[in-house]
Amino acid sequence: MFDAMIDEGQVPPGATAETVVASILDLPYEDGSFDTVLASEILEHVPEDEQGIAELARILAPGGTLAVTVPRWLPERVCWALSDEYHANEGGHIRIYKADELRRKLEATGLVFTHQHHAHALHSPFWWLKCAVGVEREQHPLVRGYHQLLVWDMMKAPSVTRLAEKALDPLIGKSVALYFTKPL
Repeated sequence: MFDAMIDEGQVPPGATAETVVASILDLPYEDGSFDTVLASEILEHVPEDEQGIAELARILAPGGTLAVTVPRWLPERVCWALSDEYHANEGGHIRIYKADELRRKLEATGLVFTHQHHAHALHSPFWWLKCAVGVEREQHPLVRGYHQLLVWDMMKAPSVTRLAEKALDPLIGKSVALYFTKPL
């Protein structure tokens, strides 16, 4: 991914990246190692989420920013209602967060909430389709067709889908993103 970003001129000169495999429950970094920490679509998979949240707060430097995204409650409830296969499997989603519940857990570590938003509204119907027809049925015509639409949207970013997603994000955005700072 980093190499692709370099190829597109999206990486500042001198920037580096490293891939590390680790558990969110015991991150291999010193306290306050990072000015920015992003935990995207992770916590819904972690049984000991409060321990993982504590680790995210621990590695964040004072004055730093933490961004956490998880599946949003309503779109996720629809997926769970449509399919046990979607969530009842090894490594699958084990909980559905309400944004205020997750916010309280993060604030309990001393982090200060700054704002939140919803994203990926066009992805919710895709997952609903997958759950309705079977999450492993990637070649189902409805799933394949909707996936092609999403890829087209991501690659071309046409104004019609960008406007539609912006309008739908507050209603059916697949993810909720919460942002925090760590006090100095």
